[in-house]
Amino acid sequence: MDGASESTDITVQTAVPNGWIVQKFGGTCLGKCAASVSDIIKSGLKTNRIAVVCSARSSRTKNEGTTTRLLRAAKIAGSVHGPKGPEEFAKVVQDIQDDHIQAANSSIGSSQLCRSYEEAVNIECQLLTRYLESVHQIREVSPRAENMIVSIGEKLACQYLAVLLEDRGVPAHYVDLADVVERFGIQTHTPEHELYHALAEAFRKDVLACGDKVPIITGYFGHLSAGLLQSVGRGYSDLAAALVAIGISANELQIWKEVDGIHTADPRKVPTARLLPFVSPSEAAELTFYGSEVIHPFTMEQVINAEIPIRIKNVKNPRGSGTVILPDSASNGRPTTPRRSGLKLIRGRSTAEDTFDIPKRPTAVTIKRSVLVINLCSNKKTRAHGFLAKIFQILDKHHLSVDLIASSEVHVSLALHSEHPMVSGLYSSSNDENLTIDDERLKRACHDLEELGSVDVVTEMAILSLIGQRLKKMAGISGKFFNALGDNGINIEMISQGELLHF
Repeated sequence: MDGASESTDITVQTAVPNGWIVQKFGGTCLGKCAASVSDIIKSGLKTNRIAVVCSARSSRTKNEGTTTRLLRAAKIAGSVHGPKGPEEFAKVVQDIQDDHIQAANSSIGSSQLCRSYEEAVNIECQLLTRYLESVHQIREVSPRAENMIVSIGEKLACQYLAVLLEDRGVPAHYVDLADVVERFGIQTHTPEHELYHALAEAFRKDVLACGDKVPIITGYFGHLSAGLLQSVGRGYSDLAAALVAIGISANELQIWKEVDGIHTADPRKVPTARLLPFVSPSEAAELTFYGSEVIHPFTMEQVINAEIPIRIKNVKNPRGSGTVILPDSASNGRPTTPRRSGLKLIRGRSTAEDTFDIPKRPTAVTIKRSVLVINLCSNKKTRAHGFLAKIFQILDKHHLSVDLIASSEVHVSLALHSEHPMVSGLYSSSNDENLTIDDERLKRACHDLEELGSVDVVTEMAILSLIGQRLKKMAGISGKFFNALGDNGINIEMISQGELLHF
């Protein structure tokens, strides 16, 4: 169970007859279906070499998972002063410690392996406490401190899975990527493609150093200049899996979740939703951005560029075929030329003039909730030069990103999404006067925007999207979409159109 950086006597295997499969397991898979995860890995070893990447465990939901609790402990350490701070974050650390030890005791038969894992948990939690105490002393959660705190979740999860596999007769090796940047002297201020190439090569060396054992690899992979959460987001373990797949030239990247794959709609809300056997990378990226938690966009770009298929599978239904995200050249049956940067002029054509491969229906419909809309009406009768530039400068200044924008001569609507509530008082009263902006970034941004005109913020909105390749070639699709909304009494606040979808 020791880390790859400490293993110098392990035989490096260079010949892999059946090729590699990278399996990435989400936190809830490991938290709720650990036995199934180990069975899936054992089954995969019958035909392929397997490398495993894990997120931090979530015993119930992602919002109650280890990473969320670690971030909460960091926030307490940095903001709660006096003796109350250490008391509060100590409770969080204890909960994390108890949760992991209990999971091991209930699933691992060997008492020796249980003791070994419990010792590892205690060491990691002692280290976590020291990190939090340092944050409490300086009263600031720096990106590096946040990285070190968050990394504990993946370390605990991977060591747990490694012990679980050993208990079930599968030789496994814990690979800690937390120090990979320092060990390999990787420059993090280089262009993104150079950074990812260096990381993939470093991951390859760590994986091959495991010899014939199954590498169990942390989804956390070290400190980036702006912090891993800020640079990549909560999906950084997906990106780690992608870079591992690229580094070892895997045949396939498998993303294991608790759903059968990608559906035409949310099957929990639409009983007639169909499982999609294949989707294109662009469709999968749009589905991810606009409400369906498919796979991190950074992951998509890296793996698809390397022409490695991505398969979304259900840990509760491992025999299902899932959904495969294929490179464009494989998904449409004909080679494609990558889009180069620079100017491209395109002649407008009617659908009648271009009837090649027009789809009969959209691929999927998705909804993104917890959206608010900022409406800005300029205080001038005509839009002045630089008006939009000033708006986005203000949003950038306060680190707010826009999902959608619609504009007219003097009016601009901006749709923003946040995983955390930005406005309070939504459910305490029906009176709008009781609504309060809690998010400091939004509050300051609205104050600055008021210099440009009148501002109102509309809460409890959602983005409904149609997803599909060549959707713009489907004559009348917008009319059908609007009719369906109108027939059900749903009004439209704003409309936007991208390459693949309508709103």
